Order: sequence, then C-alpha cells, then structure tokens
Amino acid sequence: MSDLHWVELSVFGVLFFAVTVMGFLAARWKSGHTMDHLDEWGLGGRRFGSWITWFLIGGDLYTAYTFVAVPALLFSAGALGFYALPYTIIAFPLALLPLVRMWSVSKVHGFVTPADFVRGRYGSPLLALLIALTGLLATMPYIALQLVGLEAVLRTMGLNGGGFLGHLPLLIAFVILAVYTYQSGLRAPALIAFVKDSLIYIVVIVAIIYLPIKLGGWDTIFDSAGAALAQPGPTGDARGSLLLGPSNQLQYATLALGSALALFLYPHALTGILAARSGKVVRRNMVALPAYSLMLGLLLLLGYAALATGAEPVTNAATGRPDVNTVIPVLFSEQFPSWFTGLAFAAIGIGALVPAAIMSIAAANLWTRNVYKEYLRRDATPAQETRQAKIASLVVKFGALGFIVFVDPQFSIDLQLIGGVIILQTLPAVAIALYTRWFHRWALIAGWATGMLWGFLMLYSIPNPVTGREHFGGSALRLGELSLLGWHPFTGSDTQIFVGFVALAANLVVAILVTLLCRRLKVPMGPDQTAASDYLSEQAKASAPIAAAGGPATV
Repeated sequence: MSDLHWVELSVFGVLFFAVTVMGFLAARWKSGHTMDHLDEWGLGGRRFGSWITWFLIGGDLYTAYTFVAVPALLFSAGALGFYALPYTIIAFPLALLPLVRMWSVSKVHGFVTPADFVRGRYGSPLLALLIALTGLLATMPYIALQLVGLEAVLRTMGLNGGGFLGHLPLLIAFVILAVYTYQSGLRAPALIAFVKDSLIYIVVIVAIIYLPIKLGGWDTIFDSAGAALAQPGPTGDARGSLLLGPSNQLQYATLALGSALALFLYPHALTGILAARSGKVVRRNMVALPAYSLMLGLLLLLGYAALATGAEPVTNAATGRPDVNTVIPVLFSEQFPSWFTGLAFAAIGIGALVPAAIMSIAAANLWTRNVYKEYLRRDATPAQETRQAKIASLVVKFGALGFIVFVDPQFSIDLQLIGGVIILQTLPAVAIALYTRWFHRWALIAGWATGMLWGFLMLYSIPNPVTGREHFGGSALRLGELSLLGWHPFTGSDTQIFVGFVALAANLVVAILVTLLCRRLKVPMGPDQTAASDYLSEQAKASAPIAAAGGPATV
C-alpha cells in the first residue's frame, strides 16, 4: 500500500464522510411516529413521492457493479456487453402496469415482500417460503458485487494489500453502512441516493465529452478498441469484436429480454416500488427511469475508451491476478486530474453503499416476514418484527463481506449471472399472478422446482476457459449442448442462448401441464385473500364520487 493516491483518497474520504452524516440524520427525515414498524424502517413509511422514488429506484438498480463491471465487459468481450442497454430500455415499459398492480394490492393488504403477496394470493405457506428463499439466494451475491465495485476503487487508489489488512478499508466502510442502515432503515439510502446519482451524472457527462476530445474523437476510439479486441485472448482466439457474431446474437437477445423480465422480480427492486406513496408515483417513475438508460449507454462507451488508451487492470495483491473490474477506475486515474478522479471514485463508492443498503433491507424483510414470523414466531409484534429485520440486515451485510474476504471475487461475478437465472423462476408466481390465478399453487411449485433444477444443471455444465473453471463459468449455453432428457434437438449448433430463458420456458410448460392435471383431478386451489378491486385501488377511489352522484362506478 505504498503507492497511495492521496488527493483521490482525500476527495473520496470527504464525500464518504458527508454521506455517512446524511445516513445517520436520515432517521428523522420524513419519519413517522415510530421506527419500530417494518412499514417505517423497511419501506420508509410508504410515503416517498416521485422525485425521491426516482432517485431511490435509480440508485438501487444502477449499482457500483454497473459502473465498473459492465463497461469492463465491453473492455473484455466487446459488443456483447451492450446487452445491458436494450434490457434497461425494455424493462420499464414491461414493468409499468404489473408494478402499479403490485403496489396497489400491497398497499391494501400491508404486504412488505413479494412472498407476502404470494402467500395472500395462493394461500400456500410453502410456495411463499420458496419465493422468499429464492429472493434471498439471488440477492446475496448481488450485495457481494457491490463490495467488488467498491474494492476496485479502493485498489486503484493504492489500498491493495493482501490478507486481512488489504480488506480493512472495505470493512470500515461497511461497518459504517451497517450502523446507519440499522438506525435509519430505507430512509438512509433514499436520502444518499440524491448525492450518488448527481455525482454519477456529473462524472459520466464530463467523461463522455472530455475523453473523445483528448483521444482524437470517437472514430479513433472505436478503431483502437476494435484492433485491441481482435488480439488473441487467453484461449488464443480474439477477445471479442465491435459487432456481434452469428453464434452470440441469440444469446444477446435472450440475455437482454431475460434480464428485463428479472429486473423487478428482485426483492430490492420491489422494495423501492412499495415505498412509493401512490400508484401515480410508480407510473411516473416507470416513464422517467429510462433517463438512466441514456446515462448507462454513455457509461458503456468508457469500456472502449479504456481499450483505446491501453488501460491495464490493477493486479489484485490477494490473488496475484489482474482485476478487470479496475479498468474504468484506472482509466479515470490515468486520464483525469486527481481531484476529479477522486470525485468519480466517490460516485462509484457511494454507488455501492446505496444498493447494498436497500438489498440488505429487502433481504431482512423477506427473512422477517416470510420465515421468522411465518414459522418461528407467529405472534411477533411490529416492534419485534423490526428488531428482527435490523439484526437480519446486519447478518446479510457481513455475510456478503465475508464472502468477498474469503472467496475469490471473480466467483461472485459468476454468481450474479446465476442470480438472474434463479430470480427468473419466480416470474409465474409473482408477476403473472398479478393478472390471473389460473395457475394452481402446486403447479407453480412444480414449475419452480423444474426451472431451478434444470437451470442449475445447465449452469453447472458451462466451463470458463479463461479462468480454467470447469463449472458455473457463465450463463450462456451452446444449443448443441442443450439436452431434453437425453435428446439433443440442436446437435452441432454453436449458437448460444441465455440459460435463464430456457429454464423459465421449462418452468412455464410444467406449470401449465400440472395446472391442467390438478384441475382435472379437482385438487383444491387454496384461498385467495385478494380481490379484483385490490389491484386497482386508486381507480376505485377515483370512481367513488362518480358512483355517489349516480354515475357509473367504473372508469
């Protein structure tokens, strides 16, 4: 740690201290009469307006991993990394109507988690438990990835030691995060998101104007990036290209669509939605959030700029291998003044704290409502629920920290790809259930089990020739290797496809067939605590004055 970048560290430290103070003060911001209730601690009192919700959801979905690892994917593989752009563009229109319905029914019944909704919709504690555990399993590696992004910045600033001391700055940052999240709940990341998003916009806009001027224009950057990607990689083949090849076009399309379908199934994404004060706020945000996609598109181009400048990843002192996630921090460190680089690093660092806090709160809500209260203490009071959630949020944070300290961070990145496959298997029970209860609860359980099992089997079979890992090496499978109970329908095909898309298709097919079987055998459907009007509660209220005046009661 002898080569410390003191100016960058100073700017980073000042801004980090400022958001820490904001985190502690957030407990009094828009607070209700008590913080001893999950609605207050875990959902901010369900009172956030349009601007707060916009910054909160944006700060939640566009994470430190987005700012360092997605451009690093373009640096490593080229055009495939652009899948993140169409996926965020189509995600918000896809989610517009379902999320308004989720907000409405959750407001009426006091649902805090997607598993709460499943429990009420199907009357099945087992299905709700499976949805809760799936959410926890998919969220944990996502939290760990925020640490990967934060550590990449710390490593670039010279804090790159081995052993425990090498992780000490990260530990200090997350102790601070844990304490103010414990005290302030969702209000802390909601308030800090204003700072985080403002910094990110400033940094990206300046970078996207300054770098082309310095490097000779975008045509020069693209030419240099294309030449660099054409060079042989670790396996002897070209690293990538500026255009998709015939074998990965289907992978690109299915990965983008699958990721879009999965985005708002993550518990932390729904937490931001349920904290909104009205369905109108949700609708406004689904219309306005694509502005982040513009920022993301500009950010992705920095991966090509890093190729054009010849930026080299910092070697991780703990593993002895280059950390490709450091290429964007290295780009800023080499091309910008130290004070601006410190500003950029602070934006990425704070960009790790905001989503990590929201994710840990969402995971804590799942544990408290759908495991602790359902199976361990049914008579828990709201105050006891909140205390349990606070403790669970600490366990989740330090569990993710332990994963980074004791496990190769590269494996965490692979786990995030697995997380997308996992969370997609909740789509029939959560998203489709907002519109129809046609599926039988046992059919949804059977479909979930099929999608999870087949998804894991396919993921297990995928190697990573770059890292030498034989299993769980990515999320793209060659169609030629796709097996249906031993039958290979696409033998010899090199076309790749996103595993999550295949697993979801199997999930839906099984759910449909088992539903038809259960209906034929007259298996009880189970109670539904929700009513049709619960999903459109705001419209019902708006129509009430018309009905009272003798007019029609529907809109």
